[in-house]
Amino acid sequence: MSDLETRRLIEAATQARERASAPFSKFLVGAALLAPDGRIITGCNCESASYGLTMCAERVAIFKAISEGVTKAVRVAIVVDTNEPTPPCGACRQWLWEFGGDVEVVLANLGGELARHRMSDLLPFAFDARSLGG
Repeated sequence: MSDLETRRLIEAATQARERASAPFSKFLVGAALLAPDGRIITGCNCESASYGLTMCAERVAIFKAISEGVTKAVRVAIVVDTNEPTPPCGACRQWLWEFGGDVEVVLANLGGELARHRMSDLLPFAFDARSLGG
């Protein structure tokens, strides 16, 4: 993927982050998935006063993608306002693995890209359909 395409994905995640609803933690997150056909699907975190009902940006993007007929991601960018790279939580790692497999995950902050990882590095020994004997 070109630097221009990566910047485009990060910019989409940055714009999604600006729409996040995080009235309690104030921790805004944006995610952007690149579909095989070139579409970019975004998501932002949405908090609930009952934190267990909160939805992360990565899962929002995956759910939106599925609802729009996208069945796989080829890359994902996640943007937060931190100095260090902020990887996806465990639940999002599981969803990203099942939705995109060993995709590249670009971690960025408001200044740009901070790190890149493969999902196999973020979620070694992943649980998936093969684990169910399928």
